[in-house]
Amino acid sequence: MKQENLAPKADKSLRRQIETIKRQKIVNKKVVSLADFRELRQRIDTRTILVVDDDEIMRAALKRILENEGYKVIMAVDGLELSKVLETTRLDLILLDVNLPWVDGYELCRLIKDHHSLKAVPLVLVSARKSTQDIQNGFAAGANDYVTKPFDIDYMTGVINKMLLQSG
Repeated sequence: MKQENLAPKADKSLRRQIETIKRQKIVNKKVVSLADFRELRQRIDTRTILVVDDDEIMRAALKRILENEGYKVIMAVDGLELSKVLETTRLDLILLDVNLPWVDGYELCRLIKDHHSLKAVPLVLVSARKSTQDIQNGFAAGANDYVTKPFDIDYMTGVINKMLLQSG
């Protein structure tokens, strides 16, 4: 399991090193093409992660962890707040709790993955439900990954980095 955690960190470090070299080469050019500038600017833009959890302490903890990793974090308490965020914000990843009021995480996951403009957004279910059946239900609903609470911070950031690298 530790080897799985190390791979995303190495990928992230390698990606950062490559982006730094590219950025330096672009800066050293006397004339920079507009396409190179736009691509560089897009890479610099912070990735946005939506955290949906009805537990205020968990939302705050995930926000702190993710912001320390350099991500922009938006938070929602339930499905209704999630829908409002989806109307106005382009997301790069969704962390979704399973135990939510009114509409649970499995149902929300299905709705998101069935939506034409959201199905490509990586979605990680984060839950205290740990049974094999719960995890199978999560993947059956369309989740890209399933992380059980309490989670190891390095493992969680590794999963997030892996999902974002796979999605481009």
